Amino acid sequence: MRASIIAMLDQAIQFFQAGGWVMYPLLLMSVLSLTLIFERFIFWGLVQRRGPSQLMRYMDQLQQLGRDELLKRSSRDRTLEGRLVDAALKDNTTSDSALIGHIEMLRSSIERFSPTLGTVIAAAPLLGILGTVTGIIQSFDLLGEAASVSDPAIVAGGIAEALYTTAFGLSIALVTLFPHVYYKVSADRALGRLELLAGAIADRQPSPNP
Repeated sequence: MRASIIAMLDQAIQFFQAGGWVMYPLLLMSVLSLTLIFERFIFWGLVQRRGPSQLMRYMDQLQQLGRDELLKRSSRDRTLEGRLVDAALKDNTTSDSALIGHIEMLRSSIERFSPTLGTVIAAAPLLGILGTVTGIIQSFDLLGEAASVSDPAIVAGGIAEALYTTAFGLSIALVTLFPHVYYKVSADRALGRLELLAGAIADRQPSPNP
């Protein structure tokens, strides 16, 4: 078992070294992508989104329960819906502009890192292709120095090694793509639920100021 792990590590190191300098920014992109994907996974796990039926019951409670009871419940509710209700109740206003402002404040955490993941998806394959192009240029430089190249396999090997960067870049993009799409859809749905909930909050009459 240990020997197989060491062999895999040696193979990975050789793969990385064969790709040249482009592998370093690609490695940074892969670490960044995995870190942000994990952070978003934790975020969506903690907010504990409500389903449609749960959301409808929650909206009914907004009309039935008093402000103090709702504030008590929302202060312990860490879902996105609970945060919106808590902010609206503490602000003690049901105006459209105030509710939109609260939703926009939540939007920053809901859509956090989405542009960064999108950039990784676009940039990783391009960097991989750049590494392949530079590797092929080096291989043709060897062909230009025909006297120093006695075995054509050397040039073919250089081209094959250059393709490693494209494979690595495409792998990073694919690994990032599916979580990014899932998180983006989750964000759109969450914002839609918050807008629906804001309508229910607006139907409540604001409590008089003490």
